[in-house]
Amino acid sequence: MKPLNSKKVLPLPQNNSNATVAKNKLRKFEELSACSHVFQYPFPVLQEKEFEMKGKWNALFFENSRPIVVEAGCGKGEYTVGLAKCFPEKNFIGIDIKGARMWSGATQAQRENLKNVAFIRSRIELIDRFFASGEVAEIWLTFPDPQMSKVNKRLTSTRFMKLYNRILKTNGEIHLKTDSNFLFTYTCEMARVNRFPVLTQTADLYESPFAGEILSIRTFYEQQWLKRGIPIKYIRFVPEARETFVEPETAIKHDTYRSETNHEIRR
Repeated sequence: MKPLNSKKVLPLPQNNSNATVAKNKLRKFEELSACSHVFQYPFPVLQEKEFEMKGKWNALFFENSRPIVVEAGCGKGEYTVGLAKCFPEKNFIGIDIKGARMWSGATQAQRENLKNVAFIRSRIELIDRFFASGEVAEIWLTFPDPQMSKVNKRLTSTRFMKLYNRILKTNGEIHLKTDSNFLFTYTCEMARVNRFPVLTQTADLYESPFAGEILSIRTFYEQQWLKRGIPIKYIRFVPEARETFVEPETAIKHDTYRSETNHEIRR
């Protein structure tokens, strides 16, 4: 089945300083549109028609009954591809709005003929438009923006817990890997006040006994932080359904270190 690839992506503005970058992005968008395992569904398209594989990923795309694992905010897609190669007995789907970044993992999956990988280019807030209740076994969050000033955009906020609960199986798991002490502390507190079962938790993954094959897949951004001596944090928990989800009220110190790529405060 071919994906619906929206033609509503506007060309990037060009001038002498950004023409090459813009041209490369447009080339990547075109290549994504040709990938049968990439589905591009902006909100206007979802308003017009329901995603045809919602609740039918195993039957219509993967053609098997294996568990589905979603990486929300997959960025370049390294983790989605890495997990798929480690666990051929599972199906993996990365979702992100940044097509130029996703191109890296999508083209690698195509080049290596990985049959258990797909990508969705759309907003993570729309995740429940792509999956039916109980269709997803696990959700991975790998180095998401901590959104220190915008709790509703934080991918481990209770707002997103409600969304994840709509698609996760009973006892489905969430994994968070992050360099951000702020996001890690917030997520641990969020899990504690909502009494979610925490299966694994460490503030220094690679100095812990948990850093096995699955956790040792390193994204582009993770390698940056490790080179700078910033420990990687990890928590795995079950976001059980609740009548009311509680936001933690604990004051958490903001991250203050800077990104190497843009020289701005970390988040």
